[in-house]
Amino acid sequence: MTTDTGDRLVDGYSLVVFDLDGVIYLIDRPIPGAVEAVGRLHAEGRTVAYATNNASRRASEVADLLTGMGVPAGPEEVLTSAGASAELLAERLPAGSPVLVVGAEALRAEITAVGLRPVSRLDESPVAVVQGYGPQVGWADLAEASLAVRAGAQWIATNTDRTLPSGRGPLPGNGSLVAVLRTALDRDPDVVVGKPEPALFATAARRAGQGRTLVVGDRLDTDIEGARRAGLDSLLVLTGVSDVPELLTAPAARRPTYVSVDLAGLFDPAAVVRVPGAAETGGWSVRATDGGLELAGSGRPLDALAALCAVAWATGVGPQARAGSPEAEAALVALGLAD
Repeated sequence: MTTDTGDRLVDGYSLVVFDLDGVIYLIDRPIPGAVEAVGRLHAEGRTVAYATNNASRRASEVADLLTGMGVPAGPEEVLTSAGASAELLAERLPAGSPVLVVGAEALRAEITAVGLRPVSRLDESPVAVVQGYGPQVGWADLAEASLAVRAGAQWIATNTDRTLPSGRGPLPGNGSLVAVLRTALDRDPDVVVGKPEPALFATAARRAGQGRTLVVGDRLDTDIEGARRAGLDSLLVLTGVSDVPELLTAPAARRPTYVSVDLAGLFDPAAVVRVPGAAETGGWSVRATDGGLELAGSGRPLDALAALCAVAWATGVGPQARAGSPEAEAALVALGLAD
Protein backbone atom coordinates (compact mmCIF):
# COMPACT_ATOMS: atom_id res chain seq x y z
CA MET A 1 0.00 0.00 0.00
CA THR A 2 1.49 3.33 -0.99
CA THR A 3 -0.50 6.48 -1.70
CA ASP A 4 -3.82 7.33 -3.27
CA THR A 5 -2.72 10.54 -5.00
CA GLY A 6 -1.02 9.12 -8.09
CA ASP A 7 2.30 7.43 -8.72
CA ARG A 8 4.21 10.02 -6.68
CA LEU A 9 2.99 11.61 -3.50
CA VAL A 10 4.11 15.09 -4.56
CA ASP A 11 2.01 14.98 -7.73
CA GLY A 12 -1.17 15.34 -5.68
CA TYR A 13 -0.23 18.74 -4.21
CA SER A 14 0.31 22.31 -5.41
CA LEU A 15 2.37 23.39 -2.39
CA VAL A 16 4.73 21.55 -0.08
CA VAL A 17 5.33 23.21 3.31
CA PHE A 18 8.41 22.01 5.15
CA ASP A 19 9.30 22.21 8.78
CA LEU A 20 13.03 22.92 9.08
CA ASP A 21 14.77 21.44 12.14
CA GLY A 22 14.60 17.68 11.81
CA VAL A 23 13.32 17.78 8.21
CA ILE A 24 15.64 19.96 6.11
CA TYR A 25 18.52 20.36 8.54
CA LEU A 26 19.68 19.43 12.01
CA ILE A 27 20.86 22.64 13.72
CA ASP A 28 23.11 23.86 10.87
CA ARG A 29 23.77 20.77 8.75
CA PRO A 30 21.46 19.48 6.03
CA ILE A 31 19.84 16.10 6.61
CA PRO A 32 21.03 13.57 4.01
CA GLY A 33 18.89 13.76 0.89
CA ALA A 34 17.08 16.98 1.88
CA VAL A 35 19.02 19.32 -0.41
CA GLU A 36 18.47 16.99 -3.34
CA ALA A 37 14.76 16.61 -2.59
CA VAL A 38 14.08 20.35 -2.43
CA GLY A 39 16.26 20.91 -5.49
CA ARG A 40 14.13 18.40 -7.37
CA LEU A 41 10.97 20.24 -6.39
CA HIS A 42 12.44 23.52 -7.63
CA ALA A 43 13.58 21.86 -10.87
CA GLU A 44 10.01 20.68 -11.46
CA GLY A 45 8.70 24.21 -10.89
CA ARG A 46 6.83 23.31 -7.71
CA THR A 47 5.95 25.82 -5.00
CA VAL A 48 7.53 25.29 -1.60
CA ALA A 49 7.42 27.10 1.72
CA TYR A 50 9.06 26.70 5.11
CA ALA A 51 7.29 27.04 8.46
CA THR A 52 9.34 26.96 11.62
CA ASN A 53 8.62 27.42 15.30
CA ASN A 54 12.24 28.43 15.89
CA ALA A 55 12.12 32.09 16.90
CA SER A 56 15.88 32.56 17.08
CA ARG A 57 16.26 33.50 13.38
CA ARG A 58 14.46 36.00 11.15
CA ALA A 59 12.97 34.88 7.83
CA SER A 60 15.84 36.47 5.91
CA GLU A 61 18.38 34.67 8.11
CA VAL A 62 16.61 31.35 7.59
CA ALA A 63 16.58 31.94 3.84
CA ASP A 64 20.31 32.73 3.91
CA LEU A 65 20.97 29.59 5.97
CA LEU A 66 19.05 27.43 3.51
CA THR A 67 20.74 29.01 0.52
CA GLY A 68 24.13 28.40 2.13
CA MET A 69 23.23 24.72 2.43
CA GLY A 70 22.40 24.51 -1.26
CA VAL A 71 18.65 25.10 -0.95
CA PRO A 72 17.91 28.41 -2.71
CA ALA A 73 15.23 30.20 -0.68
CA GLY A 74 13.83 33.71 -0.37
CA PRO A 75 12.52 35.37 2.79
CA GLU A 76 9.02 35.38 1.31
CA GLU A 77 9.07 31.55 1.39
CA VAL A 78 9.84 31.42 5.11
CA LEU A 79 7.26 31.72 7.89
CA THR A 80 8.64 31.95 11.43
CA SER A 81 6.89 32.04 14.77
CA ALA A 82 8.94 35.14 15.63
CA GLY A 83 7.63 37.10 12.65
CA ALA A 84 4.08 35.89 13.18
CA SER A 85 4.21 36.86 16.87
CA ALA A 86 5.46 40.34 16.03
CA GLU A 87 2.68 40.81 13.46
CA LEU A 88 0.09 39.70 16.01
CA LEU A 89 1.34 42.21 18.57
CA ALA A 90 1.43 44.98 15.96
CA GLU A 91 -2.25 44.34 15.29
CA ARG A 92 -3.08 44.57 19.00
CA LEU A 93 -0.87 47.43 20.21
CA PRO A 94 -0.33 51.10 19.25
CA ALA A 95 2.86 51.88 17.37
CA GLY A 96 5.84 52.36 19.64
CA SER A 97 4.42 50.29 22.50
CA PRO A 98 7.07 48.74 24.77
CA VAL A 99 7.26 44.93 24.52
CA LEU A 100 9.41 42.89 26.87
CA VAL A 101 11.28 40.37 24.73
CA VAL A 102 12.47 37.05 26.12
CA GLY A 103 14.48 35.31 23.42
CA ALA A 104 17.09 35.80 20.75
CA GLU A 105 18.10 39.00 18.98
CA ALA A 106 16.04 37.88 15.98
CA LEU A 107 12.85 38.22 18.00
CA ARG A 108 13.83 41.72 19.12
CA ALA A 109 14.49 42.61 15.48
CA GLU A 110 11.04 41.37 14.44
CA ILE A 111 9.41 43.47 17.18
CA THR A 112 11.33 46.53 15.97
CA ALA A 113 10.44 45.83 12.34
CA VAL A 114 6.69 46.08 13.04
CA GLY A 115 7.03 49.44 14.82
CA LEU A 116 7.06 48.29 18.43
CA ARG A 117 9.79 48.98 21.00
CA PRO A 118 11.64 46.00 22.51
CA VAL A 119 12.53 46.32 26.19
CA SER A 120 14.12 44.04 28.77
CA ARG A 121 12.91 45.16 32.21
CA LEU A 122 9.72 45.72 34.14
CA ASP A 123 10.70 49.33 34.93
CA GLU A 124 10.39 50.10 31.19
CA SER A 125 6.61 49.61 31.55
CA PRO A 126 6.04 46.82 28.99
CA VAL A 127 2.45 46.29 27.89
CA ALA A 128 3.21 42.85 26.49
CA VAL A 129 5.70 40.02 26.91
CA VAL A 130 6.76 37.94 23.92
CA GLN A 131 8.64 34.78 24.75
CA GLY A 132 10.67 32.79 22.22
CA TYR A 133 13.62 30.42 22.24
CA GLY A 134 17.08 31.87 22.72
CA PRO A 135 20.19 29.96 23.81
CA GLN A 136 21.15 32.78 26.19
CA VAL A 137 17.79 33.09 27.96
CA GLY A 138 18.34 32.87 31.71
CA TRP A 139 16.68 33.26 35.08
CA ALA A 140 16.91 37.06 35.06
CA ASP A 141 14.99 37.24 31.75
CA LEU A 142 12.28 34.93 33.06
CA ALA A 143 12.05 36.89 36.30
CA GLU A 144 11.43 40.18 34.47
CA ALA A 145 8.83 38.50 32.27
CA SER A 146 7.08 37.02 35.30
CA LEU A 147 6.89 40.41 36.99
CA ALA A 148 5.59 42.07 33.81
CA VAL A 149 2.81 39.53 33.32
CA ARG A 150 1.80 39.84 36.98
CA ALA A 151 1.63 43.61 36.42
CA GLY A 152 -0.87 43.11 33.60
CA ALA A 153 1.20 42.69 30.42
CA GLN A 154 -0.14 40.38 27.70
CA TRP A 155 1.87 37.15 27.44
CA ILE A 156 2.56 35.84 23.93
CA ALA A 157 4.56 32.64 23.40
CA THR A 158 6.07 32.13 19.96
CA ASN A 159 5.73 28.37 20.40
CA THR A 160 5.65 25.65 23.03
CA ASP A 161 7.98 22.98 21.61
CA ARG A 162 9.17 21.08 24.68
CA THR A 163 12.42 20.11 22.95
CA LEU A 164 14.47 21.00 19.90
CA PRO A 165 16.64 18.52 17.96
CA SER A 166 20.42 18.46 18.10
CA GLY A 167 23.21 16.18 17.05
CA ARG A 168 23.43 15.02 20.69
CA GLY A 169 19.72 14.37 21.09
CA PRO A 170 16.71 16.48 22.06
CA LEU A 171 17.47 19.66 24.05
CA PRO A 172 15.10 21.90 26.06
CA GLY A 173 13.02 24.06 23.73
CA ASN A 174 10.91 27.15 24.22
CA GLY A 175 8.07 25.09 25.65
CA SER A 176 10.31 24.09 28.53
CA LEU A 177 11.06 27.76 29.24
CA VAL A 178 7.38 28.66 28.90
CA ALA A 179 6.69 25.93 31.46
CA VAL A 180 8.90 27.77 33.96
CA LEU A 181 6.71 30.88 33.71
CA ARG A 182 3.55 28.79 33.62
CA THR A 183 4.59 27.25 36.93
CA ALA A 184 5.61 30.59 38.47
CA LEU A 185 2.46 32.39 37.31
CA ASP A 186 0.03 29.46 37.64
CA ARG A 187 -1.48 30.32 34.26
CA ASP A 188 -1.04 29.73 30.54
CA PRO A 189 0.15 32.26 27.94
CA ASP A 190 -2.59 34.45 26.51
CA VAL A 191 -1.66 33.33 22.99
CA VAL A 192 0.61 30.65 21.53
CA VAL A 193 1.43 31.55 17.93
CA GLY A 194 3.47 28.68 16.51
CA LYS A 195 2.62 25.09 15.72
CA PRO A 196 0.45 23.23 16.66
CA GLU A 197 -1.67 26.35 16.31
CA PRO A 198 -2.75 26.43 12.65
CA ALA A 199 -1.78 30.01 11.78
CA LEU A 200 1.59 29.33 10.13
CA PHE A 201 0.22 26.53 7.95
CA ALA A 202 -2.98 28.39 7.11
CA THR A 203 -0.93 31.38 5.95
CA ALA A 204 1.23 29.13 3.78
CA ALA A 205 -1.77 27.27 2.36
CA ARG A 206 -3.30 30.51 1.11
CA ARG A 207 -0.41 30.69 -1.33
CA ALA A 208 -1.61 27.49 -2.97
CA GLY A 209 -4.89 29.09 -4.01
CA GLN A 210 -7.32 26.33 -4.88
CA GLY A 211 -4.60 23.67 -4.90
CA ARG A 212 -3.86 21.16 -2.18
CA THR A 213 -1.14 21.64 0.42
CA LEU A 214 1.06 18.96 1.97
CA VAL A 215 2.82 19.64 5.27
CA VAL A 216 6.07 17.75 5.89
CA GLY A 217 7.27 17.52 9.48
CA ASP A 218 9.18 15.42 12.00
CA ARG A 219 7.10 16.14 15.12
CA LEU A 220 3.66 14.76 15.84
CA ASP A 221 2.95 17.31 18.59
CA THR A 222 3.65 20.39 16.45
CA ASP A 223 3.92 19.76 12.71
CA ILE A 224 1.36 17.00 12.35
CA GLU A 225 -1.15 18.32 14.88
CA GLY A 226 -0.79 21.80 13.35
CA ALA A 227 -1.49 20.42 9.88
CA ARG A 228 -4.58 18.60 11.11
CA ARG A 229 -5.86 21.75 12.83
CA ALA A 230 -5.38 23.62 9.55
CA GLY A 231 -7.24 20.90 7.64
CA LEU A 232 -4.19 19.85 5.63
CA ASP A 233 -2.63 16.51 4.71
CA SER A 234 0.69 15.71 6.32
CA LEU A 235 3.78 13.57 5.84
CA LEU A 236 5.75 12.46 8.90
CA VAL A 237 9.44 11.86 8.19
CA LEU A 238 11.48 9.87 10.68
CA THR A 239 14.58 12.06 10.53
CA GLY A 240 13.91 14.18 13.60
CA VAL A 241 12.09 13.97 16.91
CA SER A 242 9.08 11.65 16.60
CA ASP A 243 9.70 7.94 16.14
CA VAL A 244 7.62 4.85 15.43
CA PRO A 245 6.75 4.05 19.08
CA GLU A 246 5.41 7.60 19.49
CA LEU A 247 3.46 7.24 16.24
CA LEU A 248 1.79 4.02 17.39
CA THR A 249 0.50 5.72 20.56
CA ALA A 250 -0.44 9.02 18.90
CA PRO A 251 -3.92 10.38 19.67
CA ALA A 252 -6.18 11.08 16.72
CA ALA A 253 -5.25 14.77 16.64
CA ARG A 254 -1.59 13.89 15.99
CA ARG A 255 -1.87 11.19 13.32
CA PRO A 256 -0.29 11.96 9.94
CA THR A 257 -1.71 11.13 6.53
CA TYR A 258 1.53 9.55 5.32
CA VAL A 259 4.82 8.30 6.75
CA SER A 260 8.24 7.93 5.14
CA VAL A 261 11.73 7.42 6.45
CA ASP A 262 12.92 10.63 4.78
CA LEU A 263 12.07 13.03 1.96
CA ALA A 264 12.52 10.33 -0.67
CA GLY A 265 8.89 9.53 0.08
CA LEU A 266 7.82 12.61 -1.85
CA PHE A 267 8.98 11.04 -5.10
CA ASP A 268 9.30 7.27 -4.62
CA PRO A 269 6.02 5.38 -4.14
CA ALA A 270 7.97 2.55 -2.50
CA ALA A 271 9.35 4.92 0.16
CA VAL A 272 6.06 6.20 1.58
CA VAL A 273 2.90 4.71 3.03
CA ARG A 274 -0.52 6.02 3.95
CA VAL A 275 -1.52 5.39 7.54
CA PRO A 276 -3.37 3.64 8.92
CA GLY A 277 -3.48 0.69 6.56
CA ALA A 278 -5.45 -2.44 7.26
CA ALA A 279 -4.63 -5.10 9.83
CA GLU A 280 -3.77 -7.34 6.90
CA THR A 281 -1.92 -5.49 4.16
CA GLY A 282 1.16 -5.81 1.95
CA GLY A 283 1.83 -9.38 3.04
CA TRP A 284 1.59 -8.56 6.75
CA SER A 285 -0.96 -9.29 9.44
CA VAL A 286 -1.17 -7.68 12.88
CA ARG A 287 -3.21 -8.64 15.90
CA ALA A 288 -3.52 -7.24 19.40
CA THR A 289 -2.50 -9.53 22.25
CA ASP A 290 -2.17 -9.18 26.01
CA GLY A 291 1.51 -8.44 25.53
CA GLY A 292 1.09 -5.83 22.81
CA LEU A 293 1.05 -6.13 19.04
CA GLU A 294 2.05 -9.22 17.08
CA LEU A 295 3.34 -8.84 13.51
CA ALA A 296 3.46 -11.83 11.15
CA GLY A 297 4.11 -12.31 7.44
CA SER A 298 6.58 -10.57 5.14
CA GLY A 299 6.82 -7.50 2.93
CA ARG A 300 7.96 -3.88 3.12
CA PRO A 301 8.65 -2.51 6.60
CA LEU A 302 6.52 0.55 5.75
CA ASP A 303 3.54 -1.68 4.97
CA ALA A 304 4.12 -3.38 8.31
CA LEU A 305 4.02 0.06 9.90
CA ALA A 306 0.68 0.82 8.25
CA ALA A 307 -0.77 -2.42 9.60
CA LEU A 308 0.66 -1.79 13.06
CA CYS A 309 -0.90 1.69 13.08
CA ALA A 310 -4.26 0.24 12.09
CA VAL A 311 -4.40 -2.11 15.06
CA ALA A 312 -2.65 0.14 17.58
CA TRP A 313 -4.94 3.08 16.84
CA ALA A 314 -8.08 0.94 16.86
CA THR A 315 -7.30 -0.91 20.08
CA GLY A 316 -4.97 1.36 22.06
CA VAL A 317 -2.48 -1.52 22.31
CA GLY A 318 1.20 -0.76 21.79
CA PRO A 319 3.83 0.27 21.11
CA GLN A 320 5.26 -3.04 22.34
CA ALA A 321 5.43 -5.46 19.42
CA ARG A 322 6.69 -8.98 18.88
CA ALA A 323 7.42 -10.92 15.73
CA GLY A 324 5.55 -13.91 14.45
CA SER A 325 8.03 -14.65 11.65
CA PRO A 326 11.73 -14.06 10.88
CA GLU A 327 10.75 -11.43 8.32
CA ALA A 328 8.62 -9.71 10.93
CA GLU A 329 11.59 -9.61 13.31
CA ALA A 330 13.65 -7.84 10.64
CA ALA A 331 10.83 -5.37 10.00
CA LEU A 332 10.49 -4.56 13.70
CA VAL A 333 14.24 -3.91 13.86
CA ALA A 334 13.99 -1.60 10.85
CA LEU A 335 11.13 0.28 12.52
CA GLY A 336 12.92 0.65 15.86
CA LEU A 337 10.46 -1.63 17.62
CA ALA A 338 12.71 -4.57 18.45
CA ASP A 339 13.44 -5.31 22.12
